[in-house]
Amino acid sequence: MVKHKIIALVDCDSFFVSVEQAENKDLKNKPVCVLSNNDGCVIARSIEAKKLGITMGMPYFMAKREFKDCIYLSGNHDLYEKYSAEIMRILRNFSPDVEVYSIDEAFVDLTGLRRLYKKNYADIALMIKDTIKKELDIPVSIGLSSSKTLAKLASDKAKNTGGLYIIGSGKICNELKNTKIDEIWGIGRNIALFLRRNGILNAYELISQSDEWLKSNINITAVELKHELMGEAVFSVESKQKIPKSIQHTSSFKTFTSDKNFIINSLNYHIHRACIKLREINASCLSVSIILRTKDFKTFKEKRILSVPTNFELELSSVAKQLFEQIYCQNILYRSSGIVLDKFSFNNEEQLYLFENQAFTTKKNNLVKTLDKIEKKYGKNAIKTGYKF
Repeated sequence: MVKHKIIALVDCDSFFVSVEQAENKDLKNKPVCVLSNNDGCVIARSIEAKKLGITMGMPYFMAKREFKDCIYLSGNHDLYEKYSAEIMRILRNFSPDVEVYSIDEAFVDLTGLRRLYKKNYADIALMIKDTIKKELDIPVSIGLSSSKTLAKLASDKAKNTGGLYIIGSGKICNELKNTKIDEIWGIGRNIALFLRRNGILNAYELISQSDEWLKSNINITAVELKHELMGEAVFSVESKQKIPKSIQHTSSFKTFTSDKNFIINSLNYHIHRACIKLREINASCLSVSIILRTKDFKTFKEKRILSVPTNFELELSSVAKQLFEQIYCQNILYRSSGIVLDKFSFNNEEQLYLFENQAFTTKKNNLVKTLDKIEKKYGKNAIKTGYKF
């Protein structure tokens, strides 16, 4: 039997822009856009920028030509991650069951909290909204319902209804009749196309199909999605952090380049950031790949399987240099670089190696701890590794 749940989806409004406005009050009530990596295109817009007609993903060179009165800011992802962590901390103060869905979204299981707060669920949601605004000056929209799928649908509507939207049991059918198939969270383009070909145009028509038809013509997930849309909490809020299967870190260059020192040091930066994430989950990697993308979007990738797992950037940088030499060409202009770490082993499960130099390993581990302490105290990129040919 599926238990009755009350689930909220907390979604920050124009998150990157809101963070910039929280840091600089002079930006409030003005058309503001945040740009993607190396100022390629618009990835966040204030309400005023949206009213001007600036669209998501619009190239920066077009936007600044057509909308000269808008303020354009380079993205500061370290700052956005800091605010995101604070928002998740606030949410966990309200409920222990918080699932981080993205940098600016999280599901919160509020089931049973009425007794604790002596408020109804709508008032608890408003209390969450007000707390985040008061402490961080970040506006959020909250969708409230009895399943994650309905909460996600409600949060989309909340942005146009004052920041809170509730889909109770009595509203479900009417809401689903007014929800197109491709507006349902979890329905991809191909499945939406298949459903429309079969005359299923909205969410209500989807839940009208039998479980057997959905399972045989799509998959079991479609059956679960149907029951989620009916208000049954099939998908629980997963508060436990999910361990990634791989860690990738990439970025584009501000200008095309074939500079050997510049590219290898960009790879070192990516390795440093990825190793920090690797150590945060208490893991080491046995595989490292480097990626170079050319001016005309051709991609070159080289991979190496290590003899011993590691999360130490200096060891991985040495391997990356060797891989770089295999694919680099001085006559080619490159637009971006990146690395991928995978084949994880967790340090509490790691096996001992017969010929391992224990003295070196101890020094290495102490150095790693020192690097992490410096960054934690002085901020990201307070210390960097580098290489010069």
